[in-house]
Amino acid sequence: MLDKFYEHLSATSPVAVVIISVAIMLLAGFLGTRITKLLKLPNVTAYILVGILLGPYCLDLVPQYVSEGMDFISDIALAFIAFSVGEYFRFSALRKNGGKVVVITLFEALVASVLVFVLTFFILGLGLAFSVILAALASATAPASTMMTIRQTKAKGDFVDTLFGVVALDDVVSLIAYSVAVSVALATLGNGFSAADVLLPIAWNVMMIAVGIAFGFLLKVLMAKRSTDNRLIVSVAFLFALCGIGAAVDVSPLLGCMAMGTVYINFSGDDKLFKQLNYFSPPILLLFFVKSGIGFDLGSLVSTGSLASGVPLIVVGILYFVVRLVGKYAGAFAGCAIVKKEKRVRNYLGMALAPQAGVAIGLAALGARVLTGGGSPELGNMLLTIVLSSSILYELVGPALAKLSLYLSGSYGKRAPAEEGAPPLPAGDETVASLKEQLKAIQQQISVKEYARSPEEEAFMEATQAAETPPEEDSETSAGAEYNRRKFINKR
Repeated sequence: MLDKFYEHLSATSPVAVVIISVAIMLLAGFLGTRITKLLKLPNVTAYILVGILLGPYCLDLVPQYVSEGMDFISDIALAFIAFSVGEYFRFSALRKNGGKVVVITLFEALVASVLVFVLTFFILGLGLAFSVILAALASATAPASTMMTIRQTKAKGDFVDTLFGVVALDDVVSLIAYSVAVSVALATLGNGFSAADVLLPIAWNVMMIAVGIAFGFLLKVLMAKRSTDNRLIVSVAFLFALCGIGAAVDVSPLLGCMAMGTVYINFSGDDKLFKQLNYFSPPILLLFFVKSGIGFDLGSLVSTGSLASGVPLIVVGILYFVVRLVGKYAGAFAGCAIVKKEKRVRNYLGMALAPQAGVAIGLAALGARVLTGGGSPELGNMLLTIVLSSSILYELVGPALAKLSLYLSGSYGKRAPAEEGAPPLPAGDETVASLKEQLKAIQQQISVKEYARSPEEEAFMEATQAAETPPEEDSETSAGAEYNRRKFINKR
């Protein structure tokens, strides 16, 4: 649609083409969320759909070479996602029922992977390389959708605590499974296999974890008494460094970034850094998901392809969607039964593990890049197409299933556990008067600014207010005079 315009512009200023393309992606992604917000759908759904519209199979508003030149966005976005997951990997929560959480996580992740592998390899006959990678990706769960649903509903209780632990450990299992699967796939495609092909990527991932742990301790030291801007500069620099190290040894930066976030939150207790990064990262995540949508091959979705054994990829995607859901639910149910979790956790935990977007899409993008470099671009394209198409379905139904599971488990709503210290409602004629007194007391305790802003924005506003607080010296002193001078200049 804009081919001639871009062609003319690239002849005079190639940089302008890139900048305009990024601006289109950002604005289109924002406009897409206005629609999904009305439909009460997550933003990720809008980003992927907008990417498809901007891509070569619809409006073709972003040149292909611009999209291909943004591969680094996948690594950076995954680094932010993994670091934020580390916040929920708290030792205090894991100590309470860590052993049970490990068992549940292994069952729900591995049962889903095994069922998907049986479907793709034995039933559909899609080949070992493709089947083993898709099976590994089936174990991943999208922490962002689940955590967002928990925050929106203010759910609490044993169900939520178990869900936190499972979601945090789930991505660790999927990353290890993915590393092994890619090694097996490359060895299969190269007609050769050795133990080193599997063990070497695992060794690199262990190295990434060790580096992430070291970075986490160093980050804790450097964050002490830093201003907001310097906190962002240092933390982003560390995330970028982990991405670079991972790219150098050709492994995902997820485990290292997750380890860094885990060490930082457990040894510093500072959750404001995570909120500040969450407030800073949306444009990066938007570009990542829109770029993934641009790379979505609509043509291959209805094709059968030489590697698909005559089965259209849309059929493979739908079957993958259903079988993974069954595997997650069955695995979580079995794991909870083995560790003797209470009935409401056992019956509904699997429903909350349905969402799959960020980590799975990121790993699929990395896997597609690896497989393309290994001489099988068709396999990489198939992988990305199926994961993207199924992720759209998961993001449509996943948050709703997670919310339903929280309600059915009694984690919020009428059956939610009572707030500690909440006084019982009186009976008789004193009820109305007592309720009025309680409401008045609550209104006095509520902070308007706390409810007017998101936690991420509040973290920024607190830092900004601290930076704007005038020195204690009198305004006639040099420090006070300098502050007033800057304040006057800023007003201008």
